[in-house]
Amino acid sequence: MENFREKDRRAVEAAYEAAKAQYTSLGVDADAALAVLAETPISVHCWQGDDVGGFEVQEEAVDGGGIMATGDFPGRARNADELRADASKAFSLIPGKLRFNLHAIYAETDGERVERDRLGPEHFRRWIDWGKANGVALDFNPTFFAHPLANSGYTLSSADENVRSFWVRHGIACRRIAEVMGRAQGGPCVINHWIPDGAKDQPTDRWGPRQRLMKSLDEMLAVPLDTAFCKDAVESKLFGIGSEDYVVGSHEFYLSYALRRGVVLCLDMGHFHPTETIHDKLSAVLTFQDEILLHVSRGIRWDSDHVVVFNDDVRNVFLELVRGNALARTNIALDFFDASINRIGAWVIGTRSVLKALLYALLEPTERLRNMEADGDLAGKLALLEETKTLPFGAVWDMHCLNRGLPVGPAWLNEMYAYERDVLGTR
Repeated sequence: MENFREKDRRAVEAAYEAAKAQYTSLGVDADAALAVLAETPISVHCWQGDDVGGFEVQEEAVDGGGIMATGDFPGRARNADELRADASKAFSLIPGKLRFNLHAIYAETDGERVERDRLGPEHFRRWIDWGKANGVALDFNPTFFAHPLANSGYTLSSADENVRSFWVRHGIACRRIAEVMGRAQGGPCVINHWIPDGAKDQPTDRWGPRQRLMKSLDEMLAVPLDTAFCKDAVESKLFGIGSEDYVVGSHEFYLSYALRRGVVLCLDMGHFHPTETIHDKLSAVLTFQDEILLHVSRGIRWDSDHVVVFNDDVRNVFLELVRGNALARTNIALDFFDASINRIGAWVIGTRSVLKALLYALLEPTERLRNMEADGDLAGKLALLEETKTLPFGAVWDMHCLNRGLPVGPAWLNEMYAYERDVLGTR
């Protein structure tokens, strides 16, 4: 880490040793927590860098399909090279083991219009090469929105067989792309299937679309692929723009489908009732599922996909995962997009917040708390939970940043401002 003076380094190390002693007194191994943190992958989403625009060549205007980024901060990535450069800059400021999550609309077709059901691995070759060159594994998503054949509000559940079959072919094409990505990186590419299908107001037929969605998913998954490289997940939602009353792919639908068909269930933190949090769902779902896909997001009054911050919702999710020894069964990914602030900053803030929440959970004296609860010492348990909130967690986080050779504290902002001035500001 450049320009980090020796006395500053010694101060961080001394603060860490003092914090480590406090955690040790509670039975927590801070060194072990840092080791787990360093090896837990987080999948960073590409769509924060360009406001979910993608680089698709289209001939007509399309509806967003419930996807909308608000704001006009300058410097949005205009092509894949700029997006890769921006992502690389953000990665250089995030102290973690990172993956990169792509959508199908980020294909590179060299100016040619390629329909989504005709996309192939060749359209993502530069992404695959970039990932391999930088040691970054890729994840993937079909794009079932922002397309003329999605303007009706129905894709995989459409009653129009031409529309439905088009989207099935798109899903199959994307699964094949994901398998190639997985083979290239020597490990699974998680491919997440989310659709915006639903009705704005009181549909009479809630059954037909769900039966058609099941049929479509079955047809997509019937194509044999190596699950060691292509890992399928399905993602529910409570409501969206244009689907306020009825969403075909509800939580109950996908939970049942995942259990019956053996695919991964995705839990998105913003896709439930505004008063509902997902941390209690983790132990329920993982009692029956081998693994889950977790989308870490932040909704404000609705699924608004705000930049993730280090708040109670995020802390509680990671506390549950650590308490249940479920980190290895959880594919952690980010899902937010804010066009009103520096996009590099959004990536860094959100990902660092997730890493902080994970570290906070790893530093909890879980075994001691569990024993107190089992012994009926509920007042002592509650008191200790409160005391953990003021333990010197920040000193351990600073040591993690130092270990990774990254700026400690808010020093990373200087690099963000410089990149904004020299790169984003010239676009």
